[in-house]
Formats: sequence, structure tokens, C-alpha cells
Amino acid sequence: MQVWPKSFQPIVFSVRAFFQRHGKRLLQLRERFRFREETFHLLVAGAVGVVGGLTNLIFHFCYQFITLTVLGAQTDLLTRVHELNLWQRLLIPTAGGLAAGLVLQHGLRLLGPQGPANLLEVVVAGDGRLRLRSALVKAASSLLTISTGGSIGREGSITQLSATFASKLGQLAHWQPYRLRLLVACGAASGISAAYNAPITGAVFASQIVLGNFSMNFFAPVVFASVVATMVSRSFLGMEPWYKVPPFEFTRWTQLPWFVVLGILSGVLGAIFMKLLDLSKELFTQLRLSIYLRLALGGAIVGALSLVYPDVWGNGYEANNRILHHELTVGSLVGLFGAKSLATLVTVGCGAVGGLITPTLFLGASFGSLFGTGLDWMNWSATPATTYALVGMGSVLAATIHSPLLAMIMVFEISLNYSLMPPLMLACTVATLTARSIHPDSVYTEPLRRKGVELERESQQLGAATQKTVADLMREPVPPIREIAPFQEISDRFLTSPNNFIPVVDGANRLLGVVALQDLKEHLKAGAELNMLIAYDIMRPPPACLTPNQRLLDVLPIFLRSELLHIPVVNTLKDFQLVGTVVRSEGLGILSEAIAARST
Repeated sequence: MQVWPKSFQPIVFSVRAFFQRHGKRLLQLRERFRFREETFHLLVAGAVGVVGGLTNLIFHFCYQFITLTVLGAQTDLLTRVHELNLWQRLLIPTAGGLAAGLVLQHGLRLLGPQGPANLLEVVVAGDGRLRLRSALVKAASSLLTISTGGSIGREGSITQLSATFASKLGQLAHWQPYRLRLLVACGAASGISAAYNAPITGAVFASQIVLGNFSMNFFAPVVFASVVATMVSRSFLGMEPWYKVPPFEFTRWTQLPWFVVLGILSGVLGAIFMKLLDLSKELFTQLRLSIYLRLALGGAIVGALSLVYPDVWGNGYEANNRILHHELTVGSLVGLFGAKSLATLVTVGCGAVGGLITPTLFLGASFGSLFGTGLDWMNWSATPATTYALVGMGSVLAATIHSPLLAMIMVFEISLNYSLMPPLMLACTVATLTARSIHPDSVYTEPLRRKGVELERESQQLGAATQKTVADLMREPVPPIREIAPFQEISDRFLTSPNNFIPVVDGANRLLGVVALQDLKEHLKAGAELNMLIAYDIMRPPPACLTPNQRLLDVLPIFLRSELLHIPVVNTLKDFQLVGTVVRSEGLGILSEAIAARST
């Protein structure tokens, strides 16, 4: 027994009396202000958003530095290309491809096996772990390709880097796979948002393409990450829309049928483009050249095309603006459409690292502009060709990614023209249906389909019970109590929490048992003996527990038998250390949906 000096006894008695009088209120306040998991995810998503915005800035300034070093002038890429000699147009992309290939060849060889790097693969079929060093090597290679004229987008590397940084954050904190997957999605959202100054696009991309889920538990964090990343990027680069489009209003409903036709043609174009991408990759693979020689050859072909059509350099952003402002003749636009399509096919086929969204937007803009110009020549439509160009951007993108929602939101955000939405929505939907009937895989799912990774969202829903593990649903454990906790502490915990069971652990965090709310009733008439009861006296033996690596389908009997709202998760059935919990209703919901889907 602790013997206090007489001078401290009044203070001790006062503190003890205060806690006896207000202890229950303090416990309630502590539970009220305890971070819920959803709140914690929002805070982490905000940090990921900052990382995504800064990643975009760093990538942007590195691109500017390399472009200035290589081209010797601080102007936009296409303006400088028109000023170069013919031999420079041919040599620079070739040398850039060689350098980018050497970085890939030797960088990845030094790192050794790095595991999967595809965002969809680590989310759908992996544990959410992306390797930082390989992402940095690929980003360096991508910078060299893009800065020297490669026909590929910056958004791919920015998104990959942002997602990898987010995943690395979770790995350093030793977080569970379900949280790592959410971090990857938040990183992808922040990268896309910052790259295009389009927060809605980033959130929809992460939810629909990466996660395949618009559940609020997932959607709220990716929205938060997208907004933060966009504001970080705007703080340095401003908030000008990507494409400054001449103002126009679309008010004539009689013109809508032409956009259905444009949607069908865009769907066919998108499907053909994806098939040609596959063919290009196969042809370069059959050459059996080292990666640096393949990229050098791809750069040389792009350089040769630029001798006639200099605008094939780069991702197509500047060329898009020229199309939207009617700066190209029809003949030039036809030739540039063919040359740019070939340049993109070659750059992607030879193995260059980068994104396809911006080059695809160019193909859509040029195709839509040609379609609108043709209608105008035949006096079949009075709608400006700019309208068809913008709708073509969205419909061809929708045809390649098989996501009309993402395509229409992206085109709206980068143009900020709301009157465009009716024809854009119509064309994107028709283009997606047309492309899927010709080529069932999107540009994102096809590479993984070849690996045998099933990515169709319908198939994921049907096979959710067999694909998901306990770790996918695991949350923070219900805060446990020690085996020596007094009865008053136990009752206060039940009064301030919604749980019907509280886990009991020892000093090593091993699960010893659980205390049930209904078991407290047996001791309420014990009188003064209540002060002598501890958790060890009234706890039940440990219930059937889960482990993180178990499949949901295998633990269905535990879900059905358990009385617990939150089923404990232990590290192993031998060590029995409490590491998390699974909400019983959530697990049963996923299993019941899978069973219902299979029975229909």
C-alpha cells in the first residue's frame, strides 16, 4: 500500500474524489473524441493529397529543366520543335529514347525483382504494396522520354509516383493490406487531380478504375486527397483550365443524332487503337532487342515523323489547343492525325513509360474536328467544329478506358463548358458500348488480363467471397481492457461504447477472453463485493477468432455462429495477439451478396 506524506494527502484525496465524481463523464468524453477509423482515413488522405500535389510540381519542374537543357530555350515544346533543324528533330528523340532505355535497363537490373507495379494489380489481386525504387527509376526514364519528344503523357508517371509514395507511407507504418489499397487509390486520385487540375476526375478515376467501388468509406478519402492535391498544385501553377476553348452554347437538340454517330465512330476508333497497341507491342517484342535499343528505335521513328509533322512531339497538349482554336488546315489535320497516332503506337509499343490519357485526348480532338468539319462542308450541321472536337476527346477516351462517367467529367473539368454535357454524355456512352462490343478489355485491364488477373468488376462481385481475405476487412481492434481491470471500469466502458463484448488481454496483448454485457447482470446484486471483482473473474473464454490471411469464404461458419458485433482478429492462432477486428455484419453482407449473385 502506498503511503503518502501528510502534506500530499489532501491533494491525493481531492484528485481521487474528482475522478470518482467525474470519472464516467471523462470516459464518455474520451470515447467521444477518440478518432474513428473514417476520420483517421481522411487525415491520412489529406497527407497523401499533399504528397500528390508536390509530386506533380517536382515532376513539372524536372520536365522544364530537362527540356531547357536539351532544347536550349524556355518555350513550350512544339514552339521549339518548329525552330529546330531537321537533323535535330531526328536526333533528339532517338537520343532521348536511348537514354530512357538505359535508365530502365540498368536501373531495374540493379534493383532486382521488385514485384507488381501496376496500380490495379496491387489493389485487386495484391496487398497494396508498391516498390518505391522501381517507381523512381521508371519516373526518371519517363521524364527523359517525354522531355525529348516521346508521344506519351506525363500523367501516368505522376499518378504512379503519387500512389507509390502513399503505399510506402503505409508500409513504413506497418498498416494492413486493406488500408494500403486505400492509400494506393488516394495516391492515384491525387496524382490525376494535380496533373489535370481536375479534382472530380481524380476522385472518379480512383473510385471507378482503381477501386471499382463508390462506397462512402472509400469515396470520401479519395475525394479528400483529390481536393488537397489540386489546391497544392494550384498554389504554385495557378488554376487555368487545361484547354482554353472559345465560348459557345449548345442549345439545339436537333443536332444530338450527329453525336450518336460520332459516338459510334469513336467507339470503333478506340477499339481499333487498342488492337493496334497490342500489335505494336508484339512487333517490338519480336525484334528481340534490348530495351534501350527498342526505345531508341521508337524515338527514331517519332523523329522521322516529326520531319514532316513536328507536332507529333510530346503528349499532344499543345497540338490539342491548336485544333480547338482552328489553327490547322484540314489537310494538315488529316496528316497530323495519322502521324500522331503512329507516333503514340510506336512510343507505347517500344516500351516507353508514361500515360495514354493525353495522347488519346488528342486523337479524339482531331477526329472530332474532322467529323465536324465534314458535316459543315455538307451543310448538315451548324454546330461549331470545336464542339465536335471536345466531344470527340471524351468519346474516344471513353472507348479506350471503358468508363463514360470518367471521360465526360474529365472533358468537362479541363474545358469548363457545361453546355457541352448533353452531347458529351450521349457520345461517351455510345462510344463505350460500341468499343466493348468490339474489344472487351480497356486499356487498363488488358495488360493484367494477359497475366491471368481477373479485373472485371462483375467477376469481382461474383467472386468476392473467394478473393477477399480477413485482412481486406480488418479494422482497428475494439479497445481491450486488462485482466485486472476493476468492475467499475468495465461498466463504464460498456456505458460509453456500442459494443456488446469487450476483449480482455494480458500485458503482452494476448487475448485471454471477452467480457459480455449481459454477464454483468449476474453481479449487480453483489453489493460491496463489486469493488473486488476484476475482468478476469467475469470474462468468458476467448471466442472463435479470425486471422488476417484467412479467406472470407473459409470463415463463414464463424460469422454465422458468433454473437459478437465485432469479431476479434489475432495474429496467429498460436500467439493469439489481438491485432484487429472485423465487423460481423460487413462480412456477412459481402458473403450474402456473392451467394445471391451466384444463384441468379
